[in-house]
Amino acid sequence: MKRFTFIALALLLTLGVFAQNADNKWAIGLGAGGYYTNIVNATNDRLDNGFGFTPELYLSRYLSPSFDAYLKTNIGLWNSTTVVNDLDVANHMLNLRYKLFNDKILSADSKVQPYFFAGAGLLQDHDKSGANWNGGVGFKFPLGDITSLYLEGGYLRGIEPESGNRDRDDFMKATIGLEFNLGKGKDSDGDGVPDRRDKCPNTPKGVAVDADGCPLDRDGDGVPDYLDECPDTPGLKEFNGCPDRDGDGVPDHLDECPDVPGLKKFNGCPDSDGDGVPDHKDECPDTPRGCPVDEKGCPLDSDGDGVIDCEDDCPNEPGPKENKGCPVGLIEIDMGPVYFDFDKSVLKAEGKAELDKLVSTLNAAKKYEVVVNGHTCNIGAEGYNQGLSERRAQEVVKYLTTKGINNAYVGAKGYGETQPAQPNTSVTNRKLNRRAEFDVKVQK
Repeated sequence: MKRFTFIALALLLTLGVFAQNADNKWAIGLGAGGYYTNIVNATNDRLDNGFGFTPELYLSRYLSPSFDAYLKTNIGLWNSTTVVNDLDVANHMLNLRYKLFNDKILSADSKVQPYFFAGAGLLQDHDKSGANWNGGVGFKFPLGDITSLYLEGGYLRGIEPESGNRDRDDFMKATIGLEFNLGKGKDSDGDGVPDRRDKCPNTPKGVAVDADGCPLDRDGDGVPDYLDECPDTPGLKEFNGCPDRDGDGVPDHLDECPDVPGLKKFNGCPDSDGDGVPDHKDECPDTPRGCPVDEKGCPLDSDGDGVIDCEDDCPNEPGPKENKGCPVGLIEIDMGPVYFDFDKSVLKAEGKAELDKLVSTLNAAKKYEVVVNGHTCNIGAEGYNQGLSERRAQEVVKYLTTKGINNAYVGAKGYGETQPAQPNTSVTNRKLNRRAEFDVKVQK
């Protein structure tokens, strides 16, 4: 009995070492089966062979995908019709189980899970104890997450008798039972799917997952529901799972015009005429480019003569369309531009000379209207250039008024870099774009 105690203690220590390095996956098995006693060298004069019944109990430890270790105890109460006396037999085995359901030969989740087993232990037969060994084959059939049915068949070698009164008892066994898993496999992300089956082992805590341990993606767009702002509509990763039907870079749930490509600054709506009023709010969506408009997107007509300001040569005085919005009697005269240095609005000497000629022409006229239009090249920000063009136009107006020209008849506009005289492709061309031009009408 001391030998059995020593072997059992050694086994438990061995299993404890494994428990420190594996996933704490333990199981117990409860079963029963039939044993056939085969008396080695039995003769016809003494027919000791026979059948018996035994319960069994084991404690199993998961070692790796291919191996388990388990301590098994059988206590047999033998009742054979061919044996005169009942035989009390106890067998304690430390077995190693090689699993074919190791994801190499068969899937670890197979419905039928075959394995081989073999090991050594202590056999107590009648009044004698001794070391023995066994081996065999078995099958497990999972019934649930923690329960499996198992069937085993195997061979147990008996122990040699101490005297010639008996021969060695060997056994053939067939058992059936249930195995109960006592632990859970490692589940790093706590989603209820053990790591060995989890295809997404780093899922954030609390996120709903599918059977493979991966976050749910109801619309199948590749963006998991917990990150998907539109979880029921397939969309794009760059828009957090939301669609962009018109492909304008504004996702549909933020797009006021989801079926027409538009601009982000107008919440996905277009501005066809570029007047700063989106089409769905623009009552005049075909305004010519560059024309100033009101809040409804319609061109301004300051003098109310039916000629919009951007086409009216006399925007502050009513006139017929045939005369470009100017009163009859005024005629347009040509006036060349004056040029400015880079990033400057100061008039140069040659510019003042040109303006002096204009002053002489205006002083000789009975009536006149002048509009000064400031322009820039494309160097610099649009907003800055707009302001620079306005300063250039005002500088010209200021010079004319100092020469006695009535500023009531002189207007100024700034166009920034929007109306270049030459393409901004060279130093020379850009110099020609830093200018002020004139719309001059006079009545002689």
